[in-house]
This record gives sequence, C-alpha cells and structure tokens, in this order.
Amino acid sequence: MELNRIKEVLDEKGIKQTWLAEKLGKSFSMVNAYSCNRKQPTLEVLNRIADILQVSVKELIIDNKDEK
Repeated sequence: MELNRIKEVLDEKGIKQTWLAEKLGKSFSMVNAYSCNRKQPTLEVLNRIADILQVSVKELIIDNKDEK
C-alpha cells in the first residue's frame, strides 16, 4: 500500500524529483525516498511539498480515483 502520492502528483504535473528537491532544499535521494515511499516526509515537509506543487496535502496522500 502506498502511503503518499508524491511520485504520482509529480508525474501528473510533469515535474522532476530533482526540481522538487531543489525547491525544498533537500537532496535528490531524500525526495526520491519520499516519492518511492521508502521514507515518509514530516507533516511540515508534506505541507511544503503541497505548497510547491500547488496541491492540497490531501491530494498527496489520498488517491481520488480510488474513492467510491
């Protein structure tokens, strides 16, 4: 089960992990770990990612396509 949808949102928006890492001030490997669900970002980081990607935090954690 996926815990976050960061990778999907990046793919949907055509944004590269390297760009997000630069905007966040984090290493590519850290952003890649978040994207691949090897590591979960803190709520603070999740909020920053949502701001940068201009989406709600909910979009980063819930797949709307799966909601019934």
